[in-house]
Amino acid sequence: MGVPPASSAGPQMWIRGPASQQSAQQPAGQPVQQPTRQPVQQAAPAAAVAPPGTAVGAVHAAPAAPAPREPSPHRGERIAWVNAHGGGGASTLAHALGGADLGTRWPEPADGEPGDMLLVARTHAGGLRAASQALNALRMGDHPDGLRLVAVVLVADAPGRLPRQLGQRVRVLRSAAEVHRVPWVPAWRLGNEVDPLPRDVRALAALTGGPAGPVAGLR
Repeated sequence: MGVPPASSAGPQMWIRGPASQQSAQQPAGQPVQQPTRQPVQQAAPAAAVAPPGTAVGAVHAAPAAPAPREPSPHRGERIAWVNAHGGGGASTLAHALGGADLGTRWPEPADGEPGDMLLVARTHAGGLRAASQALNALRMGDHPDGLRLVAVVLVADAPGRLPRQLGQRVRVLRSAAEVHRVPWVPAWRLGNEVDPLPRDVRALAALTGGPAGPVAGLR
């Protein structure tokens, strides 16, 4: 067998292999340019996708610890006075007869506050309406666990007898709860001390277990 015949690929093709198309077109005497290799780019890691509606920066935020609740200053009280509306008179009656003055909020028996409560309202139309709404909330269970309504205390908003329409509303309240009436006390309007307290006010002491002492100012 003889040597393979020469071809345009060069006399030593069998040693170095066929010339590339680029080498074949390269002018004689010029060095063959190697093709430039592009660096391989690595794909960036996928970003974390926050659920819809998540605030910016909240994806990796740890949940905030709830603030510790301060102990109630009314822990250990026997009974709570709760205004059905602002200015009902709970503060004055609590100072006169003892008990926790909670303003217009429900007691929190789970925090040590008294579960027994007296609901206080004035005898004007707005006060009686607020008392009715509070009684309905109690009936529907819209209150903290452990509450017990002892009575509704209606404080006169003016001297004299109630108009018939307001008297009818009082009778409706009596059909739903025990009701006690506190008369108009002119001295309380002036912020003066009352001693002795009116008989109807002293009768409430049996519900609170506290002394019926002098007190000034209806709030």
